[in-house]
Amino acid sequence: MVKFFLVFVLLFSFVFAEETIVEEDPLIQKIKTLIDDKVYEQNRAYIDIIFSPKAEYYSAYRVDSVKVIQTLKENGLLNLFFKNPRELKLNFKTSGSPLFFVKIMGDTLRNIGYYRYVTQESTLNSSEFTWSIVLTSEYATDPLILQKELQKSGCDIVDVERNSATDWSYTIDMRDGYLNMQKLREGEEVKLKRSLYAHWLNVSQIDRLRIYSSSRNRWYPYIAYYDNSLHLLKVIKRDSRRRNMILEMPSGACYMKISDIYTLKNIKDGLVLTPSGSR
Repeated sequence: MVKFFLVFVLLFSFVFAEETIVEEDPLIQKIKTLIDDKVYEQNRAYIDIIFSPKAEYYSAYRVDSVKVIQTLKENGLLNLFFKNPRELKLNFKTSGSPLFFVKIMGDTLRNIGYYRYVTQESTLNSSEFTWSIVLTSEYATDPLILQKELQKSGCDIVDVERNSATDWSYTIDMRDGYLNMQKLREGEEVKLKRSLYAHWLNVSQIDRLRIYSSSRNRWYPYIAYYDNSLHLLKVIKRDSRRRNMILEMPSGACYMKISDIYTLKNIKDGLVLTPSGSR
């Protein structure tokens, strides 16, 4: 009888213990994934102080990873710099259009100073697209800088994961995304300066466009039209030097790319654009 009672007490205590286990705060879970275990254990009390009140680190019922990283960085708990240049891997995840996403991310990376990177892999399944790139850098990407640049295109960082000091993953919300580029409007002349990159423009509000090229240019036009999801609609190529072109915007055209079929070095003085008509 006594043995039965002891077994009953032990079983009851185990069940009670399981029921009283409290799940760790998501904010603390996120902090632990961003810094080394040793750093966390040595600074637990300090972390409790700098992350108080915890409610300020939540956004729409999720942990604001960018704000968490910024606080850790400002308080000396997360160092994004390397002692020597190292290979850095960045993984970008989204549920949006792959073509549109890669264009937005490519422009964003260039705007924050990342010009030389290589696509390592890209994967697409029914729920997510992942684009992974590698580059050589002296520091890991600052999420706050990346966030500010992405917001210029209507995108937002949902989550940040630190897989290692040189391997980071970003989940991006691009439901309201758009290409951050100059929008052409009727009657507003635009001068495109000489550039090493093709010129991208928003042509969603015009019907026609006149392009003037100066006598110093040797422009052999390459013009492509895209819809609002960056699906290619039409391409115009001219294997002869052009000084003037008048273009009609195709139905559904939202973006236009202006380049040269050979090299952009042919455009020495830039191009002058005169939009007309509205839609």
